[in-house]
Amino acid sequence: MAAWFAKHGPDQTRPPIDKVVDALKGEGVKFFAAVGYCFGGRYVFDLAFDNVIQVAAVSHPSLLKVPEDLEVCWAFPPPLSVISFEIDPSPKKYLATSKAPLLINSCTIDQLFPHESQAKADEILGGGKFKPGYKREYFEGCTHGFAVRGDLSDPKVKAGKEGAFKATVEWFLTHL
Repeated sequence: MAAWFAKHGPDQTRPPIDKVVDALKGEGVKFFAAVGYCFGGRYVFDLAFDNVIQVAAVSHPSLLKVPEDLEVCWAFPPPLSVISFEIDPSPKKYLATSKAPLLINSCTIDQLFPHESQAKADEILGGGKFKPGYKREYFEGCTHGFAVRGDLSDPKVKAGKEGAFKATVEWFLTHL
């Protein structure tokens, strides 16, 4: 897995995404939605940080830093001094920078987006705090990867995969 990640970092992954977006803009496309599964969830967040997309949906996202990617966390360079400190004037956090409504499809067993991260996302973005819109769906009995490679012979996993697809389509229809 480490060898794969070495060849699929931000420097290799984001430029092709930006090329596709630029080509579509050249064809007159004005509105974009993005869905990311696992590894792709990171790039949906990044596109939302940069306001490239108008609607975002992720299923069992990975590579997120929680709570940092969700809220404004001002960065203080070490060592922090009472007399001298700098505040990063442009934090790239969902709540502070994105305008894209966000749907997260989550599940029971997910070491890459565990229950603690799910609860933190709800705490930071839920309850109307993120004005463009936030919703987290939870699929009981599912594990990380359920929305793309789940065992469809398991009724809970089949319901989770189909439920995540339906929730994403409805989210896009509502917000585009």
